[in-house]
Amino acid sequence: MDIISILQLLGGIGLFLFGMSQMSSSLEKLTGSGLERILERVTTSKKKGVGVVKGWGFGVGVTGIIQNSAATTIMLIGFVNAGIMKVAQAMPVVFGANVGSTVTSQILRLGDIGSDNLILQLLQPSSFAPILVGIGAFIILFSKNKKAKNVAGIFVGLGMLFYGMTLMESVFAPFKENGNFKELFTSFENPLLGILIGLVITVILQSSNASVGLLQALSATGVISYSVAIPIIIGENLGKCSTTIIGGIGANKKAKRLVIGYIFFNVFGAVLFTVLIYLLHHTVGLPFMHDSVNRGSIATLHFLFNFLTSMILLPFSSKVSEFTEKVVGGDGEKPADRELAKLDDMLLNTPTIALEQCKSLIQKMSEAVQENYQLATDMIYKYDDALIPKMEENEAFIDKCETVLSAYIVRINRKRLPLDDKLTVYEILNSIGDFERMGDYCMNIAYVARDKNEQEIHFSPSGHKEVETIIEAVKYTVDTTVTAFKEDDISMAVRVEPLSTAIDEMKEIIKSHHVDRLQEGTCSIAGGVSLFDLVNSFERIASHAANISLHVIKKVRKDDDFDEMHGHASDKHSEEYKALYHYYESQYIDPILKDHSDRLINAPEEREEKAEKAQKDKNAKKVRKAKEKIKKKKDNK
Repeated sequence: MDIISILQLLGGIGLFLFGMSQMSSSLEKLTGSGLERILERVTTSKKKGVGVVKGWGFGVGVTGIIQNSAATTIMLIGFVNAGIMKVAQAMPVVFGANVGSTVTSQILRLGDIGSDNLILQLLQPSSFAPILVGIGAFIILFSKNKKAKNVAGIFVGLGMLFYGMTLMESVFAPFKENGNFKELFTSFENPLLGILIGLVITVILQSSNASVGLLQALSATGVISYSVAIPIIIGENLGKCSTTIIGGIGANKKAKRLVIGYIFFNVFGAVLFTVLIYLLHHTVGLPFMHDSVNRGSIATLHFLFNFLTSMILLPFSSKVSEFTEKVVGGDGEKPADRELAKLDDMLLNTPTIALEQCKSLIQKMSEAVQENYQLATDMIYKYDDALIPKMEENEAFIDKCETVLSAYIVRINRKRLPLDDKLTVYEILNSIGDFERMGDYCMNIAYVARDKNEQEIHFSPSGHKEVETIIEAVKYTVDTTVTAFKEDDISMAVRVEPLSTAIDEMKEIIKSHHVDRLQEGTCSIAGGVSLFDLVNSFERIASHAANISLHVIKKVRKDDDFDEMHGHASDKHSEEYKALYHYYESQYIDPILKDHSDRLINAPEEREEKAEKAQKDKNAKKVRKAKEKIKKKKDNK
């Protein structure tokens, strides 16, 4: 083999790999994000066995499309690493993925078709490869339709794959009658050497499909026998584990269990088939072992290795999962770390799933805000210092979520996303900061409650009632906002802005009422400082909640032109807005105003009662002093 032949061989392998990559990429774009979206749903079922079979079938289907079991497994590693799937759910998909990886070799067996007439000649890869490339290139150049271009990409990829195969075959064609070449492959009949050759070639090419395709190209020389092909195919299935091992580096322990499961599948199959075939060969004898193989025979051997191994292991997928746990061990992660681990770098290859994980994490973030709000407001009147560490733990989680989510969502936004996903990116990116600020104000409420307790500050009965009312209003605002965000519920989202406006008015009313009470002497200045700090925090929480509701509205309405930073959920002069505002006004503002009005009406009587009581206390004090003087004089005598 001269330098030109070597270059042609490398070119053929390159065309083969490029064609496979092009076809895979176009198929993925054509199917959209649906494959990833339904993955978890497909692998779950009330009946355990049904979920296992569905997962296996899905693994076959997905890998049949992307034609790379390692890529499917790496995608699954990302899902498991992010907590989307359990290891037991993913294991049957891994088994199916190995079967799906045999599709390429089945396509390449078309090269065995005879050439007796024109129709059969056209069905040969060497004939229809240029037709496929030509049609695909024409569509790509002149069509603007994305789906049409994706279909064209499949044609071009398939054509390039066959071009590569044909080029490899042409390199090996001169060796058909070469005695040294035949002698070389006779040495590969040693099972261990054959397995090693298959493993090394697959590790170098990083694709079992490419190494099997290379073997199919060699089979055209007629020097490859079953005794040579079988160990090489076994080695090729072992070699494809290298890509998965690399993909699992840096993953958590759960994801590493999936890598172990993938390796176990191929090692188990290799040991089983090696022992079984060579045991039979050296006992009863397998007469076909020295017969020449063709492309179809290699494709069948490759398929049987993976299919039979998966059929044997599928009923024991849960046991395999348990075995991997014993090998790797438990994850030992804290709950907060598990949540943050959902934003796995591997998921960036499936942006739709990555976005779902972002939304799942921000929901956890919102739940931490809800919990902190409840704890903080409870402490205003029943302070408990033991609750502060829990709030600070939640706040640390909220802050970390903001940092991690912001960086991760920017990386997703670099991908080409459909409009719906882009709107989700904007919704999440803009809502992160608002949730984080809400968490900050919850902590501020808790610290005000602590100072109030330490300084023994008490609100007047009227101030107490007003604070309880605004606490209730803001709690409803937070809960409504979180529900609207979680469920993309526009009917809930539109309620938040008028409620936030009502709370802003409540803040000013409460401050005004406090000044009145201060002048009357029923409230202290220190109490006023705490009160003002509290109501300002409540108003800011409601304001950030309103911002989030507008982001939700923009996403649900799919209105890319809606300016949620300066716009409103609805026209403030509309009947809908007015009705909502008047409702919240009657619920929260009117009771405060009525209570204050009643207090002012009753204020003169209250002042008279206080004056009478003070006079009585003064007179009683004088009488007590007079009695003490009389008693003292008697004692002196």
